[in-house]
Amino acid sequence: MSEEADKLPLTEHLDELRKRLIRCLIAIFAGFVVAYIFKEKLFEVLTAPLIRAMRQGDTLIFTGIPEAFFTYLKVSLLTGIFISAPVIIYQFWMFVAPGLYKHERKTMIPIIFVSSLFFMGGALFGYFVVFPIGFKFLLGFASETIQPLPSMREYLSFSSKLLMAFGIVFELPIVITFLARLGLVTVPFLKKNRKYAILIFFVGAALLTPPDVVTQTLLALPMMILYEISILGAYTFGRQKPDKDPETGEGPSA
Repeated sequence: MSEEADKLPLTEHLDELRKRLIRCLIAIFAGFVVAYIFKEKLFEVLTAPLIRAMRQGDTLIFTGIPEAFFTYLKVSLLTGIFISAPVIIYQFWMFVAPGLYKHERKTMIPIIFVSSLFFMGGALFGYFVVFPIGFKFLLGFASETIQPLPSMREYLSFSSKLLMAFGIVFELPIVITFLARLGLVTVPFLKKNRKYAILIFFVGAALLTPPDVVTQTLLALPMMILYEISILGAYTFGRQKPDKDPETGEGPSA
């Protein structure tokens, strides 16, 4: 941790956090406004995997008078969050940056770019891979006497939760590599605790997904692969031993 961060009082840290959060909210609001213009098309794209898995003639419904309106609002908000994801990630890493050495801050731009890429990649993985498989499995329980009638509100809640979960989960290699770079975790530590990580992945998948083994597995398996990528990243970029800032010659502060 750099001395610059140590010298900042708590009030300045809180003020910096407030400024970063305001910028994130502004970016989300701007994305929301743009997305609302295309709300019907966006909802059509979001529901496409479900529609393809449904039988011919089946449709989504809404059971409350204002449900469609609020669903379109939430779709626009969700899209706004995804559009502004690079800004949100940038603000997060810039809030962390003052606590780093000068040479460590030089890695922030690549980290921000890769973090945004991984987040969007996780959401796309959920949309193009998990959704088709999961919906086909879940709707497979329909029969002549049991008809699926998914509502707009239920589908949006389900899909947005999964998309956000996959986007966040795909940040795992970036976070672990960053922690390894700071010397907070090591490759031997990651390897030693692999079995506990796998257990946490399946528990987390059970909490984040519907109570079916297919969707849970489709989330847990990528997390296991990402963990192995994290170990590789920690091995490649991690700090092997406590070092000094090459710019100042100072060691880590106590």
